[in-house]
Amino acid sequence: MKTIATLVTLLTLCPTAAAAERRPNIVMVFIDDLGWGDFSCFGNTQASTPHIDRLAAEGIRFSQFYVNAPLCSPSRCALTTGQYPHRWRITSYLSNRAENEKRGMTHWLDPQAPVLARFLQHSGYATGHFGKWHLGGQRDVGEAPLITEYGFDESLTNFEGLGPRLLGLCDAHDGQPPRRHALGSDKLGRGPVIWYDRASLTAGFTGAAMEFLDKAAADDRPCYLNLWPDDVHSPFFPPLAKRGDGTKRDLYHGVLETMDAQLGVLFDRIRNTPPLRDNTLVLVCSDNGHEPGAGSAGPLRGAKTTLYEGGVRSPLVVWGPGLIAADKAGQHNETSVFSAMDLVPSLLELAQVSLPENVVFDGEPLADVLLGKSADSRRAPLFWRRPPDRKSWAGQGIPPQPDLAVRAGDWKLFCEYDGSKPELYDLAQDRAEVTNVAEQHPEVVRRLTADLLAWHQSLPPDSGATYANQGPKPKVSAKSKASDN
Repeated sequence: MKTIATLVTLLTLCPTAAAAERRPNIVMVFIDDLGWGDFSCFGNTQASTPHIDRLAAEGIRFSQFYVNAPLCSPSRCALTTGQYPHRWRITSYLSNRAENEKRGMTHWLDPQAPVLARFLQHSGYATGHFGKWHLGGQRDVGEAPLITEYGFDESLTNFEGLGPRLLGLCDAHDGQPPRRHALGSDKLGRGPVIWYDRASLTAGFTGAAMEFLDKAAADDRPCYLNLWPDDVHSPFFPPLAKRGDGTKRDLYHGVLETMDAQLGVLFDRIRNTPPLRDNTLVLVCSDNGHEPGAGSAGPLRGAKTTLYEGGVRSPLVVWGPGLIAADKAGQHNETSVFSAMDLVPSLLELAQVSLPENVVFDGEPLADVLLGKSADSRRAPLFWRRPPDRKSWAGQGIPPQPDLAVRAGDWKLFCEYDGSKPELYDLAQDRAEVTNVAEQHPEVVRRLTADLLAWHQSLPPDSGATYANQGPKPKVSAKSKASDN
C-alpha cells in the first residue's frame, strides 16, 4: 500500500551479484498459530481458504512437515537460522526483560547467528521482511537490533519488532471505540508507528510486500521476502461481516478467511505477472499449532505449546509453476518428513548460494523435495524440547506435558528430562498418537531415549521452576553461543 510504503525507509541495496542463470524469487509466508487442519485443502469444512487452496491445486502440499518448536519465537528462530533455536537461547516466546531472564532466555536473536536473508542479501538478492518478527524488540526491550540488521533491506513489522510498524486497532463492532493493541510497542520508539485496523493488518503487510517485489523486479534483482502475518493469532477481530455468532471459533474462522483473501491479492499479482509467475517460489506454512478452542489440528493430537503432532506438525503448501514440473501440480506429498530449519539450506540451494563453510546447519538441503523431484526425507531425527514455561497451560485446558520428544523414522518418542515416563507411537499406523506402544518395544525406547537425552544435554539449558534434571550447563561452541543480553 503506497501510503504505508512512504513511511518505510528504503536502505541502499547492495550491488547485484553476477549470475549466469536467473535465480528464483522466494516468498515465505509464515502464518501465526494456524492449526494443521485449518486450510480447507487440509480438511477444514467450517471455513474456506480458496486462495491457499488454489496454490495447493497448482503446486504441492506436504502433510509431514514440521516446525522446530510449538511456540512462536523459537519456531521463527529455526526458520531464520536453519538451526535448533535452543542454540540461541530462544526456547519460548520473547517477552519482557524479567520474564526472559526468569526462563533462562536471551532478549533477542544474536545478530551473529546465521540468517537466511543475510546469506541471500550478500549474494545479490533484495530482501524484505513484512509482518511479525518476534525475535527481539518487544514489551520493554527497546534496544534490540533492528530487523534490517539481520540482512533485510527493508522491514515493516508489528508490536513484536522494531523499525517501521503497523499496530492494531481492535474493533469489536459493539459501538465502542476500537482499542489499541500494542503491548508497549508504541512507547519504544525506534521507528514510525502507524495505527491500523487489526482486521486489515495482513492487507497492510501484503501491500508493502507487493511494492517491494515490484521494485526488485524493476531493478532486475531476485527477491526474497518474509510475509509473516500476525493472523491468525488472538485476539480475533475480523470484519463485521465475518464475525459469525461471535464465538471464539467463529471469530477465528472470520480472521482465517479474511487473511486468505488478503494474501490472495499477492498470490494473484504473482500469478498474473508472467515474469514473476515463471520464476517465483511461494511457501505457506504455520509457526506452530492452533490455540485451543480456535483452530484445529484435524485428526492430530495436541495444540500450540505441546510436542504432540498438533503442536509441531504444520501444513505446508509450495507453489511455483515455472519451477515445479507441470505433472506435479496438485501433488499431495504424504511421505517426506522434514522441518522448517531444513528450508534454510534448501532455499540457499535453490538460490544457487553455496552453503557457508563456517556454519553447521541442523537443517538439511532438500530442494528437490520442495520442487516435487524427490520424496526423500531428512536423514537425521527431529528433536524437540518443550518451552520452559509450558509444562502445562491450565488457562487453555492443557494438562502437564512431556518435556522432550524425538521423531526418527516412523517412531515418535516422548520422555521427561531424566528419561522417565516414556511414550512411544508408530506414526505410520497411529498419527493421532493414541496408542502408547513403549512396553512392546523396549529396545526402541532405550535407543531413542539415549539419543534424545544426548541432544538435550548438548544444548544450552533454559530454566524455570519445573525445569528439573537438566544436569551441568553444557559448554557452547563459538559457533552456537548466543550473546548475554
